[in-house]
Amino acid sequence: MSEDAFLSAIQKITTGALSLGDVITAAGELAQTGQTGLATQLYTVWIQFNPGHPQLFVAYFNISGLHTALGDLPTATAALERVIALNPDFLPAQINLGGLVERAGDPVRALAQWTAVLDRMASVTGEAISHKLTALRQIARVMADHHDIAAAEATLRQCLDIGPHQRDVLEQYASLRLGQCKWPVIEPWEGLDRKALMSGVHPLSMSAYTDDPLLHLATSAHHINDLVADPPAGNSADRRHAAIDLTGRRLRIGYVSSDLRDHAVGYLMAEVFELHDKAQVEVFAYYCGIPGQDALKTRTQAAVEHWVEIRELSDDAAAQRIADDGIDILIDVNGHTRDSRTGVFARRPAPIQVNWLGFPGTMGSPYHHYIIADPWIIPPESELYYSEKVVRLPCYQPNDRKRVVAPERPTRAQAGLPDDAFVFCCFNGPQKITRFNFERWLEILQRTPGSVLWLLDSSGEATNERLRAYAEARGVARDRLVFAPKQPNALHLARYPLADLFLDTTPYGAHTTASDALWMGVPVLTLSGRGFASRVCGSLVRSAGLAGLVCTTPSDYVERAVALANDRPAIAAYKAKLEEGRATSVLFDMDALVASLEGLFSDMAADHQRGARPRPDLTNLEAYLAVGVEIDHEAVEMLTVEDYAGLYKARLAARHLARPLPADPRMWTAADIAAVEPDTFDQARAALRATPRRGQASGG
Repeated sequence: MSEDAFLSAIQKITTGALSLGDVITAAGELAQTGQTGLATQLYTVWIQFNPGHPQLFVAYFNISGLHTALGDLPTATAALERVIALNPDFLPAQINLGGLVERAGDPVRALAQWTAVLDRMASVTGEAISHKLTALRQIARVMADHHDIAAAEATLRQCLDIGPHQRDVLEQYASLRLGQCKWPVIEPWEGLDRKALMSGVHPLSMSAYTDDPLLHLATSAHHINDLVADPPAGNSADRRHAAIDLTGRRLRIGYVSSDLRDHAVGYLMAEVFELHDKAQVEVFAYYCGIPGQDALKTRTQAAVEHWVEIRELSDDAAAQRIADDGIDILIDVNGHTRDSRTGVFARRPAPIQVNWLGFPGTMGSPYHHYIIADPWIIPPESELYYSEKVVRLPCYQPNDRKRVVAPERPTRAQAGLPDDAFVFCCFNGPQKITRFNFERWLEILQRTPGSVLWLLDSSGEATNERLRAYAEARGVARDRLVFAPKQPNALHLARYPLADLFLDTTPYGAHTTASDALWMGVPVLTLSGRGFASRVCGSLVRSAGLAGLVCTTPSDYVERAVALANDRPAIAAYKAKLEEGRATSVLFDMDALVASLEGLFSDMAADHQRGARPRPDLTNLEAYLAVGVEIDHEAVEMLTVEDYAGLYKARLAARHLARPLPADPRMWTAADIAAVEPDTFDQARAALRATPRRGQASGG
């Protein structure tokens, strides 16, 4: 809407010639074109001239949304309170008010607000059910954030009993069960079968649930298709075909992340920003995380040339800002994690878009062109599990050599550990502990009398007790599990050396946690599988110079742990090697990592300049999803399936449809792949491996 049209609309309001419907239409046009301030003015003037209008509450509700988009939360809150005063039965306002109150730092009042919504529902109507589901979801989310996990799970189950196909609720439900070590995680009940529950597992949770990289890829693509809206027609931020002309300027690199703060990813990234060669790259950080300031965020802000807050911007506005900055390569440092801005990447505001670090796996999107890994995490034969083109650093994960360690080192007694025991530890979150993994640990404890297992107390006493009871039922005394309370990072690092050996989890292993252990001189025993998340720790351990501690079979993992618990000199040698290698190992050579990263960026730009940007490979993923969700991953550990491809072949063949297939496997549809016989599948995958699938020019 032009300025003249805006002024004309104001004039019509003053003469009573503009209805509320007309105001809503005009304000919507203004907001769509980024003129949110003018849209709020339009409503404000209309309210002044229509104080007794029966739908005045609608105007206040809409103006609240506009102020929320502008980041003016106090004004937005006041507008919602006015809505409720005018029409207390208008439940969307009650629900939104709870959200604003929570964002203002008062979760108790937010829960009370949403509970009041439930209490107001006397009639059973479609609209009432929708409002009830929204209130229940909000209540469950805040309960989970404030560690009332069991109550959050029960609330989500109420949601699913009412509406069993709510993708976001299914995602959170599976995540909560993983975090409580409730086995089986996928437990069907009347109205919800295994397939429905599995189809709703979030990509991040799926990485912790099973080592099934085809299912990981298919789940990521399914998540993108279901939850990331297509950009509006005529998306002005779309720069996918923009030229990268570096004449007289540096390569512009943009990092999008919610975690450039006191967060695991923030610690990993801090030194990357400090070491970037400012003569070669111009660095932009687009922050979409929680508000507030901490030391790490301040450090990062000082290291980058441009710090841009996009949390309060819509996807359209954030993408437009990135496009206006002329970014050449945009890095997604969230991926499929909390507070991600995948919708921004869907608008393609940069000609090259990259998946790195925040999410341990493929994005499965049509607009992420590259994934950064290393030779161990994604060996060449595993590239078919990724939609992006795989590029590699010497070691995938950066580290912060300036991490702060508390000077006071606690004693074992102070940490609740026996002085003379062999201490196994694992400080991974409980969501990474599978039944298969925990049973391996129990076997190790049974075979190493006097040892203890030191775990992180991060999910509450109910989960701790669940693990103690499980151990006791299998002949391991409950007091051999010791739980470490959560502490600030500096204090947490200081207690690491009390452990003798870190036992990693699989299929989602230690990432930052492994780097912390290795930095503090604690050797890490890990088990690498097929998927990304299961191989990161192996990469870190190998890069630290301890390749002998990377196992590839469960039996080897158990035997190595038992042997090391009985070989104190070997443990001492590993610890000494870590101490010596802190300044020289590949894992902590940040100068080399950043130089390699900039080399990758230069290669990506060169690919684009010659018309060879990769095309994301998204073929046949519906068929893989259909097969993967039918497998009972808690009855069989995928890591132990020797013929992994054969498992998929057999299940695809079982879905056989008798009809001819195109000669070129790249042309097969989802229905075609469901029709293949095992021998044909072998030929198809061989053909796909031999075909340059990523590197051709793309409109993606």
